[in-house]
Amino acid sequence: MGSGRIDTRTVGLEAGCALARWLTGKEHLHYGLWGGLEPVAANLGAAQEAYSQRLMALFPPGQLRILDIGGGAGETAKRLIALGHRVEIVVPSAFLAARCRVNAPEAVVHEAMFEEAQVTGPFDLCLFSESFQYIRLGDSLPKAKALLAPGGAIVIGDCFRLLDGEWRKNPHRTVGGGHVVEAFEKAAAREGLVIEAQEDVTDQVAPSIDVEQAFFNVLGVGVAGMDRELKAKRPWLRRLAVGVLGRVMGERRRASLMRRLTGDERTGEAFRRSNRYLLMRLRPAAD
Repeated sequence: MGSGRIDTRTVGLEAGCALARWLTGKEHLHYGLWGGLEPVAANLGAAQEAYSQRLMALFPPGQLRILDIGGGAGETAKRLIALGHRVEIVVPSAFLAARCRVNAPEAVVHEAMFEEAQVTGPFDLCLFSESFQYIRLGDSLPKAKALLAPGGAIVIGDCFRLLDGEWRKNPHRTVGGGHVVEAFEKAAAREGLVIEAQEDVTDQVAPSIDVEQAFFNVLGVGVAGMDRELKAKRPWLRRLAVGVLGRVMGERRRASLMRRLTGDERTGEAFRRSNRYLLMRLRPAAD
């Protein structure tokens, strides 16, 4: 019998893919662009489609050799292959790598961290779609640049922190994340990369936070109701359940989960105060 704490990340990925598939018919795990759309779960698919369209508008023309870095469950790769591109995916999660092989069987899948992935290229496009923030700047930009074919580009769609944002007061409890914008810009300049196109879509992305939190709060109603009933009628069982969860998840993660289920701090407005969501295309500077 196995032991140890529950792998909440894998459980969350599995649940996220299942929920996305149930709501939209696809396993996209990224935010959406909500311009003109009411921020409700029923519009998630349309918002994610708008995001994909805006991101792909930054791609160079023609049929491309694409490295999809942090390729999620393979939905983006599936679409790119249907458009005639050749795609390789780098993804560190065994679960997501398996989903990539199902959703995009024509793609080459590298189950590894990008820093360690044995990819050779060259590629016409290195794509980071909500994966850039999880890789150190000293690893992501140099390796992506080295993998580019002549004339190739790097396209990034991700969240960045504001230098003077509210997140500095409580970094671990503030919605959003990513590299500080100014730190990223300096790192790009050091690598000889020019930002030749950039779009700030923070206001269009921010409602994704409200939709996500609304979903967690719906779950929280059920959890709170069960907790209330156990506390009143089976207090011994409640104590046992809380103790078991604390041991298998860890007290910090259990408390964090309860904040997600019952809290109201994670809002689109809070996201705007600490983050910028940017879509951009970079190329190596001409010699």
